[in-house]
Amino acid sequence: MTRHTPRPDGRVRHRPLMACATVMAVLMLVCLAGLLVDDRTLLGEPVWVKPLKFGFAFGLYAATLAWLLGKLTRARRLGWWMGTVFALTAIVEVGAITVQAARGTVSHFNADQTDPITLALVPVLTYGVMIILITQLVVAVAVLLQRTGGPALNRAIRAGLALAVYGMIVPLYWMTTEIHPRTVTDANGHAVPLYQGHGIGDPDGNGMPLTHWSVTGGDFRVPHFFALHGIQALLLFTALLAALAARRSWLREEKVRARLVGVAALGYAGLVATVTWQAGRGQSLIHPDAPTLAAAAAVLLATAAATTWVIRAARSLRDPVEANSV
Repeated sequence: MTRHTPRPDGRVRHRPLMACATVMAVLMLVCLAGLLVDDRTLLGEPVWVKPLKFGFAFGLYAATLAWLLGKLTRARRLGWWMGTVFALTAIVEVGAITVQAARGTVSHFNADQTDPITLALVPVLTYGVMIILITQLVVAVAVLLQRTGGPALNRAIRAGLALAVYGMIVPLYWMTTEIHPRTVTDANGHAVPLYQGHGIGDPDGNGMPLTHWSVTGGDFRVPHFFALHGIQALLLFTALLAALAARRSWLREEKVRARLVGVAALGYAGLVATVTWQAGRGQSLIHPDAPTLAAAAAVLLATAAATTWVIRAARSLRDPVEANSV
């Protein structure tokens, strides 16, 4: 049995990760159907919203990781194994979340010692995060040791992976520092003991639509989300710059695009740092105070200033070249 499916360009397609992405896509359809026919709620949101969100997040990341591992020129075997471990762990993790959602009870932080199914699934949910983090660290090191594309793409991938690793660390941080034992009522009307929650200042919060991020306190799911999906944002930005290069001559230099990607990565990291700081102070994303707004403004201004400098420098170097060629 072959582990890879060759492509016309000589690279390989990571079948376990693509299978994972497909499973997540199917799960999303199941969850959407569940939202239509099942009116049960859990902690203030429909029971099928959580597996829907996790299916989307893991499906998108699995597809991105499959693309990334296909670009490796060295350590391909190691990359394949790490991708496979990630795919299997993600399927088991989201599967456990889906089972608990279908049962109408809490998945993460559930401390019910009387439910045998919960007792079997809690270790899966607890250790799954650690396994996924380890695979991310190994993949990040493998990517750092080689070039997977041009300077702009390399910078986007490396910065994106660093952000993703940070995004994986955030859940581990709140699982070990934000301990708020309490009892909640599940969708079946049963009392369920929890050993902590997502909210900071208000353990359960009053969730936003769909994301369910707290509007009454801080929430570490905010930096977790932004950091985890930073790689997709940076890859899209890199692709946009490459497309614009056909119309903007000053963007045709790879070094210029790499600098702009670097500025975008630093700006995005500043955004993640700001929302992490905001959440840690027990403050909701949609209710920023003056210090949070000042920090966000500083990140925005610094990013805009650096972007302007790079563009002006690129144009000033390009104009004399174009003038001499006339």
